[in-house]
Amino acid sequence: MRKISIDPITRLEGHGKIEIFVNDEGEVANVYFQVPELRGFERFCVGRPVEELPRITTRICGVCPEAHHIASTKTVDRVFGVEPPPTAHKLRELLYQAFMAGDHTTHFFVLAGPDFVVGPQADPAERNILGVIAKVGMETGGAVIKMRAEANELVSIIGGKAIHPVCGLPGGVSKALSAEERDRAVEIAKGQVEFAKVALGIFNDVVLANNDYVDLIRSDAFAHETYYMGMVDEQNRVNFYDGKLRVVDPAGAEFAVFKPEDYLEHIAEHVEPYSYLVYPFLKKIGWKGFVGGSDSGVYRVAPLARLNAAEGMATPLAQAEYERFYSTLGGKPVHATLATHWARLVELMYAAERTLELAQDPEITNPDVRTIPTGVVGEGIGCVEAPRGTLFHHYKTDEKGFVTNVNLIVGTTNNNAAISMSLKEAATGLIKKDAAISEGLLNMVEMAFRAYDPCFGCATHTLPGEMPLEVTVRSQETGETMSSRKRYM
Repeated sequence: MRKISIDPITRLEGHGKIEIFVNDEGEVANVYFQVPELRGFERFCVGRPVEELPRITTRICGVCPEAHHIASTKTVDRVFGVEPPPTAHKLRELLYQAFMAGDHTTHFFVLAGPDFVVGPQADPAERNILGVIAKVGMETGGAVIKMRAEANELVSIIGGKAIHPVCGLPGGVSKALSAEERDRAVEIAKGQVEFAKVALGIFNDVVLANNDYVDLIRSDAFAHETYYMGMVDEQNRVNFYDGKLRVVDPAGAEFAVFKPEDYLEHIAEHVEPYSYLVYPFLKKIGWKGFVGGSDSGVYRVAPLARLNAAEGMATPLAQAEYERFYSTLGGKPVHATLATHWARLVELMYAAERTLELAQDPEITNPDVRTIPTGVVGEGIGCVEAPRGTLFHHYKTDEKGFVTNVNLIVGTTNNNAAISMSLKEAATGLIKKDAAISEGLLNMVEMAFRAYDPCFGCATHTLPGEMPLEVTVRSQETGETMSSRKRYM
């Protein structure tokens, strides 16, 4: 038995490694995806006043703090039993849609783009954001930077800070939007819509026009059948901020529709001894292992899953792209993991269009932005669609509002079983008997998890609250291991 290690894996949020075991016949026997890091937020939130959690949980991640902030704020609303005014909901969603547009931009151009724009087996020194800019041009590179900067600006206008927003309060938000700020929001949103058109154009010209890339997307090495879950509105259209959760089976038929507060009736968590990530599954089917199909409880979330679980998009340009997505790829549902990148750009267009709709809403400058709480219910569940998938926050408190229990299921956690399966499918499809194991080939295995845009800093947790650590000292000249120390491993 031969072991091939990809350690560390690259272009993700967090730390992890992939262990591939190849038998004596040269075939992949198994693949283990391990995340050896711990973030103990579920533990050290206990004992805090619950109204502090929207500011504490943003520190889970510097890439998607807005997702945790809004999910946490919605949860705190329910802990206090208070309903925010309509304008408060619109301001929260305006912040959130601007964030989603900016985050999807980051993933496509910085994390995923190098594999397609530069090439999956290109020189690693060129397979990065600088290589992408070299291919698409400085003007497009500048547009990416401008898009990210203006998304952060709009988050800062509403949220108070560009990285870790602080606007969310029980029953609303901390400040209203002025007329001048509204005008700037409209200007930024119009620019986002135009940028989304450019991004989709690049995908058409660089990816869809390349037959090798299309064949890779469609290949069996990057496809497996699962259930799909995503948040939808009353018309079953994709919604990031609020709605019900819809699950469809591998054939695309509706399997379940439920309110986020009922998530424990539908989702359970499996544990494996080699990882600090848990493996959620559909409770009504049960855990059947890392296998696909309708008899397995494994499901997926994030852009591809959201499009599969929905029946359309709520804005016109995004709807047109949604229809083209499925007509090009042969109808619903699409099981091709790498198609997630295209789905992400469809969502980028939706987020930009929805940002513009909200910025132009006459009610967005209404000064009535908070309902003051008058009591404590003691339990709340909040949910949003984060860039990486469905995000649940669940808090319990005592009668004074001090936290007694926290449960977080983030997008990457929901996808954990599917990521492990995708890695095995990719490794099995790409690593053949007597084939040379090149850096480029192993990067193509990494592409299987990269499509999920995973955030392992958000996803990991362990009951004892101990931080596992392995330190290896290698020779600068030869790379050989000189010494190694482990703790809690």
